[in-house]
Amino acid sequence: MGKIYSKDNRGYSAMPAASLALGIISILTTLFWYMSIIAGVLAIVFGVKSIHRTASKLGKAGMILGIVGISICLVIYLFLTFAILMSM
Repeated sequence: MGKIYSKDNRGYSAMPAASLALGIISILTTLFWYMSIIAGVLAIVFGVKSIHRTASKLGKAGMILGIVGISICLVIYLFLTFAILMSM
C-alpha cells in the first residue's frame, strides 16, 4: 500500500489572494464609484490583516492596488465635479 500524505494548512490564509483580487477589481471598476470604493476598502482591510498575520507579499500588493483604485476613482469624480461646477 502507498503512504497517505496530509497537507499542513495551518499557515495558509485566503486573505492575501482576496486582497489582490479586490484591488484589481477596484482599479478595473473606477468608473463605477460604488463598486470601486467598496472593493478598494475591502482590499485595504484584507491586505492589512494578511500582512499582520502572515507577512504576505500578495496582501501588500492587494493593499497597494486598493489604495490606487480608490485614489483614481476619487480623482476622476473630483475632476468631473469641479468641471460641472465651473461650467455653471
